[in-house]
Amino acid sequence: MRSVVLYTRSGCHLCDEARSAILSVLTREPFSFDEVDIDTDDDLMRDYGIRIPVVTVDGEERFEIAVDENELEGLVRIR
Repeated sequence: MRSVVLYTRSGCHLCDEARSAILSVLTREPFSFDEVDIDTDDDLMRDYGIRIPVVTVDGEERFEIAVDENELEGLVRIR
């Protein structure tokens, strides 16, 4: 099963949009999903800062700022 992580922070409307896109794909394809608040970790703040939302799939950065549902669905689909 693929693993998707959304790096986010509170008050981020783009993060809310990314979460909605991810949850929409999750209704069609199974994968594990986790959210990480970058404000809780200085290293994550340094790494991601203003680039959020950032979405990784199996540990690889795949989306920044916006999530393309069709592309995400293709990435998580188990072949």
